[in-house]
Amino acid sequence: MAKIAFLLGPGFEDSEMKKPYDALREAGHEAVIVGLKEGEKLEGKNKKASYKVEKAISDINAKDFDGAVIPGGSSPEAIRMDKDVQAFVRELDELGKPISAICHGPQVLISADILKGRTLTSYPALEHDLVNAGATFKNEEVIVDRNLVTSRTPDDEPAFIRETLKVIDATTVSS
Repeated sequence: MAKIAFLLGPGFEDSEMKKPYDALREAGHEAVIVGLKEGEKLEGKNKKASYKVEKAISDINAKDFDGAVIPGGSSPEAIRMDKDVQAFVRELDELGKPISAICHGPQVLISADILKGRTLTSYPALEHDLVNAGATFKNEEVIVDRNLVTSRTPDDEPAFIRETLKVIDATTVSS
């Protein structure tokens, strides 16, 4: 099964972390919570979920993971400027490994500079940021562009989880 990094910072959207995390684990995948500081406790913006960072981004290598999930909320803003986060996401993308980002999660993809020529969705307010980063924006519940899976809001979680699992399964079977 796949080993997936959940890139997390403080103020994440609770359900956008919890539901995909639980679904991937239930499907038999290993879900590793990766943040800026190992051992740090991170709380969701609605205080309905909290997680402890299992690995610091500075201590991991993209070659050791099969993909990543980036929940929304304030979390992406808190981690997007970290050079190790950017390098990890860039390397995953170069390796063609799945990267799923929901809501504000694509902010991390913008900062990693991997969106030129890609099509994706996000929280609607990010449309201009995505276009300025070279992407084509579509206001749809889920977009799959090669290894990227993106969705807009918690309402899109069922489609986001379904497509994330499909892309992970397709890439781990072929590798």
